[in-house]
Amino acid sequence: MSECTHDCSSCNADCSSRDMRVPANAMSSVKRVIAVVSGKGGVGKSTVTASLAVAMARKGRKVAILDADITGPSIPTAFGIHEKATGSDAGIDPAVTAGGIKLMSLNLLTANETDPVVWRGPVIAGVVTQFWQEVVWGDVDYMFVDMPPGTGDVPLTVFQSLPVDGIIVVTSPQDLVSMIVTKAVNMAKMMDIPVLGLVENYSYFQCPDCGKKHAIFGDSHLEKVAMELEIPVLAQLPIDPSLAAAFDTGKIEQVERNYLEDVAARLDG
Repeated sequence: MSECTHDCSSCNADCSSRDMRVPANAMSSVKRVIAVVSGKGGVGKSTVTASLAVAMARKGRKVAILDADITGPSIPTAFGIHEKATGSDAGIDPAVTAGGIKLMSLNLLTANETDPVVWRGPVIAGVVTQFWQEVVWGDVDYMFVDMPPGTGDVPLTVFQSLPVDGIIVVTSPQDLVSMIVTKAVNMAKMMDIPVLGLVENYSYFQCPDCGKKHAIFGDSHLEKVAMELEIPVLAQLPIDPSLAAAFDTGKIEQVERNYLEDVAARLDG
């Protein structure tokens, strides 16, 4: 494919077949890039991203997280990272968690973590590209990209600019799941990005006393949707208050039971 060298939004040319991927930092070598997406917010996408990264790191892989949710960055919170990013002539140095996971997020660059991001879409998308190009990631086996919900500017930029090997779609049980998941899957197909599978969060709550599972958010329709879209179901995750507490207190790496270990093994197979 030929390389597009202009702003496609300002022309009438057909650039769909052109390769618009940008090179990573010269001191970076990222073997696989997996984007974690969701059709809507509030489904625990960042929790899935962080847990998947931890599971992969426990397998001995070199892992990084690019937090592309610019207006709602939460990845640093999950790992208890609050210091600001530093840099050198080579580029920006990513933060490194206690478990060795490298990460970059806008929260590491703003003066205060609570500062709002009042930027237009193209500017936000440009920041994501800068994270890929200007951060000194070093050697990385798996980079997980925590995407903002929906199918807007940032997902489009990530799919066009980064060498994404596949996406994982995170959803929750509800009547609209079919439409929401289908939109995310169709966008990936339009961009020729493989869909690796579906992860359903908040699938059930298991009573700690009797062990019975309760479908708090209604019965799951994920298997039906997955069959219609011909996409595998990777995991159906329970409502786990201890996991939510670990995420909020920066202790995601200390959670003993990781529900995504099998998914990490499958991706690494």
